[in-house]
Amino acid sequence: MIHQNLLFGIFKPSPSSSIIQEVERLRDTGLALTAYFYFDFKDPNKQQVNGLLASLIAQLSAKSNACYNIISALYSDYDAGSRRPGDDALIDCLANMLKIEGQPPIYIIMDAIDECPKSPGVVPPRERVLQLVEKLVDLQLANVRICATSRPEADIRASLETLTSHNVSLHDENGQKEDISHYVRSVIYSHRDMRRWREEDKKLVVDTLSQKSNGIYAIDMFQKHDGSNRMMQVPMDSLPTRSPDKHYSFGDSSSS
Repeated sequence: MIHQNLLFGIFKPSPSSSIIQEVERLRDTGLALTAYFYFDFKDPNKQQVNGLLASLIAQLSAKSNACYNIISALYSDYDAGSRRPGDDALIDCLANMLKIEGQPPIYIIMDAIDECPKSPGVVPPRERVLQLVEKLVDLQLANVRICATSRPEADIRASLETLTSHNVSLHDENGQKEDISHYVRSVIYSHRDMRRWREEDKKLVVDTLSQKSNGIYAIDMFQKHDGSNRMMQVPMDSLPTRSPDKHYSFGDSSSS
């Protein structure tokens, strides 16, 4: 029985840059196809399964003629893009791309799944993403490697750990803590307003956030005194985003 490789990592925040750099090296030498998606808590369009599907399909079709032919056929089936395919059609499209014979290994990285909300609904956005991961694993394709990263939330662990061939937790590793500290420091010292803070205040922010169990994600709740007893809120939009992912628009122009 062929077992598909699924790596599930428990990170805070997800240190996916090293993983991406490695698979990009393979891609650049023609040894792999890659697709990366970051679930961005600041962008509702990047917290949904349809955004994930569209992005993965676009990235694969941009690097493979065979994959491009599959998305072109879907485009024609939906009246030259005037109608938008549903999630099931996009899942079939992605599955067909992954099943193409003769392709190099395909690496799919899903970063920060915990940013998908568990909002009320028939099927919450996070559950739909987890269901997609399970469907991809169930394809049992030997050349497909999936890496999913998340903070250690119970529902995600329960769903993915039973599917994994490798499970990695960096939750309390020293290297992970150092990365968080470097990341917080880079934000504090590069932001236009925060870099004007007193040096002892900068150090307090870095030390406090680096020790928090939720790492950088606590920054939106952190407030400090600026010396005049006026509270200053650290703005979330000051955080640098991770590698931009390419989205694929299909159907009406309401999505990106």
